[in-house]
Amino acid sequence: MQTTLKGPVTFTGVGLHSGKPVRMILRPAMADHGIWFRRTDVLFKDALVPARWDVVNQSPLCTLIENGAGVSVSTIEHVMAALAGCGVHNALIDIDGPEVPILDGSAASFVRGILYKGLRVQDEPVRAIKILKPVEVTRGEAWARLAPHDELKIDFHIDFADAAIGVQQKSLKMGNGSFVRELCDCRTFCRQADVDAMRENGLALGGSMENAVVVDGDKVLSPGGLRRADEPVRHKMLDALGDLALAGAPVVGLYTGHRAGHALTNDLLRALFARPDAFRMVECDADLMARLPGVGVHLGEIPAVA
Repeated sequence: MQTTLKGPVTFTGVGLHSGKPVRMILRPAMADHGIWFRRTDVLFKDALVPARWDVVNQSPLCTLIENGAGVSVSTIEHVMAALAGCGVHNALIDIDGPEVPILDGSAASFVRGILYKGLRVQDEPVRAIKILKPVEVTRGEAWARLAPHDELKIDFHIDFADAAIGVQQKSLKMGNGSFVRELCDCRTFCRQADVDAMRENGLALGGSMENAVVVDGDKVLSPGGLRRADEPVRHKMLDALGDLALAGAPVVGLYTGHRAGHALTNDLLRALFARPDAFRMVECDADLMARLPGVGVHLGEIPAVA
């Protein structure tokens, strides 16, 4: 059965790129509503923006969605990952600015708020996107692929010149609370040189050593170092789950990413939905429901470090 929140959950912080304070409230929504954002600071035009793959305005730094009136919300990937990873199907997200708060750079605070409030089961069944045939997209050396599998599994590979990151690979099945235990606490990461360049261009104004892992060559500059030895690749997997959640329904298949980012995962969803023979919408029975992300998760599974 579908789920929504038992009540509103409020988050306050700053936008990663704008540095401006923002307040965001996750609210319950009716069955079959899906996930929508509502810009409470926008007047006299359509303030509702669906969290959906076909309204993504591709950006190299984050996932940005924009409606037909030009109203947008950016950096949505972490809260989308939290909603998907906790098994929330329906929510209305009120936000008083154009960017989701970055908080600590991971999805842990969103997960904690969702699980503390609790979920309400709704009477409508869950429909999932079952992958039937492989679909793949590439950009230079980067590629992403969806292939048939009996549940959502994410396999990710990264390769960075900085020795503090280097080559990392990880594969995880997303069922049985795996996202909450293994990925939700992993923070966004960047190189110090990239931070300097972004700030020169008026970006990353809200970034700090407290909400991102910053590396410089073989050094991790953020206080306390990494939360996990392979935190960077785990964060890329977190991002991938959030971006896949824009499909509008749980994906049942194997996602493989090699140096992939937000735009490439959106390319992949666009390629998938352009191929009606590559997927089928299925109504989830009890067996498939048990393998979806978020089923049975609880507060005690959030890593203590987050």
